[in-house]
Amino acid sequence: MEFSPCSLIGNEPVSLCPPLQRLKEEHGPLNEEKYALFVAAKNIYDGKEQDVVQALIRLREHVQQFSQHLDPHSRREEEVLFPMMERYIGKQFGPIAVMEYEHHEAKQNIATFLQKTETIRAEEAKPLVSYVMNAYMILTDHFAKEEQVLFPMAEKLLSLEEKEQLAKRMNEITG
Repeated sequence: MEFSPCSLIGNEPVSLCPPLQRLKEEHGPLNEEKYALFVAAKNIYDGKEQDVVQALIRLREHVQQFSQHLDPHSRREEEVLFPMMERYIGKQFGPIAVMEYEHHEAKQNIATFLQKTETIRAEEAKPLVSYVMNAYMILTDHFAKEEQVLFPMAEKLLSLEEKEQLAKRMNEITG
């Protein structure tokens, strides 16, 4: 029987093992946080904030908090899940390449926003908050791909022993 990644992603619901379920459940609070960031950024972008500088300062603080919450989740995927899946589906093309690219792009948008808001000027508000809005869009699409494709694929590919190793190694990454 020839291996086809397409055969790993069907329309049937897949019951995820505990470590994959954990990664999926971590998306819930992250989704809430990133949506709040998006709304705050959009309000600044649309000119709905009276004091743009104060709004940017608050947004910057919230982006820093979000980044601290996102980092352990990303590390669990990048340092544990993705390398385990690479053995089956490779890294150069396909889901892992896309996931790593999206991680990089989202982190780059967040880092650029934080770097450029070390000093804040109201006239730079729109271009600055666009980084937060871009990160929101990337991560929203990214989480959906993980939940609908990557996690179910991992559930079907990884052996019981690999899933146990996944759980053990994920628990070593705190946060």
